Amino acid sequence: MSSNFRDKLNRIMNQYLPAKREPFGGHPLGSFVRNEVTAEINNLPFTDPSNYVVTGSVGQGNWASVPWIAIMNRKITTSTQRGYYIVYLFSEDMESVYLTLAQGVTETSKEEMLRINAQIRKSIPASSKVKKDEHIFLGDSKKARDYALSTAVYIHYAADQLPEESVIISDLQEMIHIYENYISINNARIPYTPNVEKEKVVEREKTYLPSIHLIEHIYSYIKSKGFYYPKEEVINLFLSLKTKPFVILSGISGTGKTKMVQWFAESLGANETNGQFTLIPVRPDWSDGSDLLGYVDIKGEFKEGPLTKAIKAAIDHPDLPYFVLLDEMNLARVEYYFSDILSVMESRRWEDGKVVSSTLLLKEVAKEDIALPNNLYVIGTVNMDETTHPFSKKVLDRANTIEFNRVELDNLTFLQDLQDVDPVEIGQRQLSSKYLHLKDLYLVDPKIIEQVTGELVKINRSLQLINAHIGYRVRDEICFYLAYNKEGELMSFKKAFDHCILQKILPRLSGSDSRIDQLLRELYVIFTNTEYQDVEESRVDEQNVLYPKSALKVVEMLRRLRADGFTSFWIS
Repeated sequence: MSSNFRDKLNRIMNQYLPAKREPFGGHPLGSFVRNEVTAEINNLPFTDPSNYVVTGSVGQGNWASVPWIAIMNRKITTSTQRGYYIVYLFSEDMESVYLTLAQGVTETSKEEMLRINAQIRKSIPASSKVKKDEHIFLGDSKKARDYALSTAVYIHYAADQLPEESVIISDLQEMIHIYENYISINNARIPYTPNVEKEKVVEREKTYLPSIHLIEHIYSYIKSKGFYYPKEEVINLFLSLKTKPFVILSGISGTGKTKMVQWFAESLGANETNGQFTLIPVRPDWSDGSDLLGYVDIKGEFKEGPLTKAIKAAIDHPDLPYFVLLDEMNLARVEYYFSDILSVMESRRWEDGKVVSSTLLLKEVAKEDIALPNNLYVIGTVNMDETTHPFSKKVLDRANTIEFNRVELDNLTFLQDLQDVDPVEIGQRQLSSKYLHLKDLYLVDPKIIEQVTGELVKINRSLQLINAHIGYRVRDEICFYLAYNKEGELMSFKKAFDHCILQKILPRLSGSDSRIDQLLRELYVIFTNTEYQDVEESRVDEQNVLYPKSALKVVEMLRRLRADGFTSFWIS
């Protein structure tokens, strides 16, 4: 596997001092360190994002005197303020960069820091090339001195004598194993095995693309098939799946909901031929999970359902994403046949750095305990008409509901120059969730939580009018969606939050009395900063309002209430 990490380190050292003379906000070097450099590390075969958090920083609000790139084992820490982790530290004069095993200086006392440093140094074989002395020099500032004090071991690189790429990668791999060895000693687990560079796990690695480039690929692939969806819709589906592996696509028949999912999966190397994509048509007579998961026949043998087969395939290949499309999902009552899966999905938790769930099928039934794997993504398509069933809040709270009603029949420009685009086989880590609980995100980015919560509190005050206010689950998942959006620099906060309102809050609203009318009017004010006018067709200035998509939906629901005496997100 090729990499160009050396070039990225070199670019930081060459450009950082000139960049410090320029405004901090929005500077491209900041994005480069936070996204491209961390993606390069994530793409290495020994830094699986399910085990490691990789972050980079050039400062918060102002340029840092010592920029850094940290690699943290999730079992130890997800914040550079605490615990011990691997970190590249750049000297203030940009003449040196140090690959170090260091500790968080914010929440660690000097005594504790020195004690752990001594333990780490004792754990390292004499043959190792890492330095165990106090000669690291980052600069004269207090921050530089604190970072130097926190360093247990290091490898020094001079800016004008950076070694070859292979040496830099080999050094990082050795430092990873020193790190893991110390973790295992502290927890009485696996002993250290030096020189594991010879362990070749590259064969299971797939292409890794930064989120913005991955979105561009998916968008181009779908367009090459002769289907048009705005790029924002592709971003939204990607973020929704990353937030939680259960998404509902709703809308009128013929808008291409099924094709959207098929081409999305196929663009990432998942298709029916290789078993990574499974289409399951839902039947109206499903009243429990047996048609989906399987059942025990009269002979006492377990007959696997189509979803169980997909689950077992995903379990056998945990490094690949698997997609299941439940077509016409609400032809039967979702709560009847899907409740077990929903419950188990909510049980996901971290264990030894991996996401695990409760048991879905017991050994007594299926001859083996079967849990819900983290690499399985379930997407349901639904039409809302007289032949289908509505959703309960239990289902809506557990999914992002994406509405596909926007149709541009006269938009044919995308057909003029269709180029073939090949699928890109990605690994599971591109889609996997980093955050399961709000605390996971709080350790990384508390500001996004505060920003999202502030907006939700205002909306929730109005929702209480009809007891439709959201709970902790919805809040957490909206926070995760906005965090992934921010990390990938995919949409503005306002655009992303607009999608969240439309997908997680408005689908829960329905009614026929004055309270729903008052609620919708209050929401309109929040979304547009203007009062709703009782005119035949209230218009929304999409360029200047806060949340235009949500505002348009509220206008539509108020129009229905006025015309029919009842309104719902779902009525078409």
